[in-house]
This record gives sequence, C-alpha cells and structure tokens, in this order.
Amino acid sequence: MPVQKAIFPVAGLGTRFLPATKAQPKEMLPVVDKPLIQYAVEEAYAAGVREMIFVTGRHKRPIEDHFDMTYELEVALEKADKHELLSVVRSVKPDDMECIYVRQAQALGLGHAVLCGQRLVGNQPFAVLLADDLMVGEKPVLKQMVEQYSEWRASIIAVQEVPAEHTSRYGIVAGTTVNDRLMDISRIVEKPAAGEAPSLLGVAGRYILTPGVFHEIASQPRGVGGEIQLTDGIASLLRREKVFAYRYEGKRYDCGSKEGFLEANVELALGHPELGPGFREFLKRLSL
Repeated sequence: MPVQKAIFPVAGLGTRFLPATKAQPKEMLPVVDKPLIQYAVEEAYAAGVREMIFVTGRHKRPIEDHFDMTYELEVALEKADKHELLSVVRSVKPDDMECIYVRQAQALGLGHAVLCGQRLVGNQPFAVLLADDLMVGEKPVLKQMVEQYSEWRASIIAVQEVPAEHTSRYGIVAGTTVNDRLMDISRIVEKPAAGEAPSLLGVAGRYILTPGVFHEIASQPRGVGGEIQLTDGIASLLRREKVFAYRYEGKRYDCGSKEGFLEANVELALGHPELGPGFREFLKRLSL
C-alpha cells in the first residue's frame, strides 16, 4: 500500500521564538517567501502524499486559513490581471490535496500528537513531518524515504550524523548496516546524555511508520520530560517489526532554533532564482 497520508504535529507553543509567536504559530514564520509549514506540505505532496493531517492546538487557525481558499484575494488578483500571483496563491493547496485538522487538547508530547491522528490514518502506512525541520534535497527527502519504503515495506526513520555533544537533543539509533544509507535498527534511545549514546546517528524530523506503531505509543508510560515520546513507541515497535534508519541525501535546517531559522533564510534566499543574485551582492557588501 503506498504512503498517501501524512501527520504534521503543529500544536506546539513556539516559545523559543517569542514574542514573534505570541499571536501567530511558529509554523507560519516565513523562510524567504513561504511559511515553514508550506515547505513540509510541499515535500509530502512531492512524495505522493495527498491527505495532510494537521494535529493542531489553540491559536493555530492561521494554518487552516493558509491552506483554505481565499475567495476575495483570488477575485482581486484576477480583476487586476495579476495572473502570476494568482497561480502562486492557488498552488498552496492543489485540487487533489485534502487537508484535515484534529485538535491535540493537551501538549503531551510528539507520540501523543501522532496518536491523535490514528483514526484518520486507519490501518495504513503514514508519514510524519516536523515543520521545524526544514529539509532540502535535490530529490525531496520524504520522496527518498517513500522509495525506500516501497522496497522494504517497513518503517523508515530519517537520520543524520550529529556531534557527540549534541546527542541529548535527539533520538539516537544503533543497529546493523544494510548499505551505505540504510541501517537495520536494533536500538533507539531518546535524548541520551553525551557519552551514553549508542551511536552518533540522530533522528531527523521525517518518519514513515506502519500503523502498528499506534498500539505501541498508546501502551507507553510518559518518558523524557514527562511526555509520551514517539521514540519510545518506535523502540517498542522494534520487538515486533523491522525499523530502518535512512541517511537521507540533503540538508536539514533546525528552524526550531533562531540560529537554524536564520541560516535557512540566508541559504534559501541565496538559492532563490529571483532574489539570489541581488542578495548575494548585498552580503558581499556587508562583509567588506
């Protein structure tokens, strides 16, 4: 069965970006000319996903509005013969894409957020994309993972090498090497202290999971930080199913941090077909 559904956990408060996130969701913060959540949705769409499930919380209405039709804006652009801008507005939600919203009433962790989408996912494989992690690849990262899923028919987790002193920020995996990009996971640990990590392969914000993970998450006690951790559910799933770690081709920007957010804006602006050349010259003048 192909991967046609994706869960986007977007209920977080975005406290690291206050006061910018006091009245708007962090997922709506723009990187160059698109909000963070749109990058993640476009990546899922490029991978063949057509049902986008947003697990939201209070004050997240702007996300729903962004993917809704804006009749007045479209009419105004059409009357003004601004057809290029009209196509940009309409491209945000293609006609064959469905957006569904479900509330996470309490912030009980990533595992709990994923569990909120269980009824909508049903008995199908599904993707999870964290909008904080802006992933850029020549081939979209989730598309790479969907291709791996098609071959192995098992859960696939995106991973990357992380500095030893940063293991406490990530879920860390260990296991048996299958090939230069794939590992058969035998162990996954949530945020181990430096020196206690089983490897330096940290989980990035992209997952393809089988529906069996829902039962495992629901059976978990609260883990690190008093939250229901997705990592713990996956660790439990390992007892019943194979789970693979995939070293993706591309780059991840940690837009949950201000530094990563600024890096993403600068690098993506430099690569922008219209803005890039002028922005590059501006940066050169700054460095003189």
